[in-house]
Amino acid sequence: MKISYINDIKEWGQRFSFFHPVRVRFSETDMFGHLNNTVPFVYFEEARIAFFEHLGFMNDWLGKEHDAIPVVANLQCDFLQQVYFGEQLQIGVKVAHIGNSSVDLHYVGKKQNGAIAFTGRGTMVQMSKTTGKGVAWDEEARARLIENM
Repeated sequence: MKISYINDIKEWGQRFSFFHPVRVRFSETDMFGHLNNTVPFVYFEEARIAFFEHLGFMNDWLGKEHDAIPVVANLQCDFLQQVYFGEQLQIGVKVAHIGNSSVDLHYVGKKQNGAIAFTGRGTMVQMSKTTGKGVAWDEEARARLIENM
């Protein structure tokens, strides 16, 4: 399977340093017993929030005095293996590209044996709550993002 945002999946999968654990709940499976195809997007969200907390961004975004908020611009998921109820997964998040006010994130869902079950990518934009326009990353935030590429 060719995934447009990945050149070498083995090398790509080894470059993640941040992981968030999830356990597949029964309610996340379909009538065939495997993970519903909408659920990885929820896992991406959970891991993305944990990643941004790790970087120290969430406190700023959640503060009432802060005008910038993160907004999802797009998301993509590619499925490589079936995932079943009860499986423990590690959802990896890393920075792939930093724009002026955006960041392209890559995601990986790994099984306990290290096999990649699904991959993903998405663009987040830091936006102003009042104007709806992009808010450029300051030097400190950009440095934190670069450290996690």
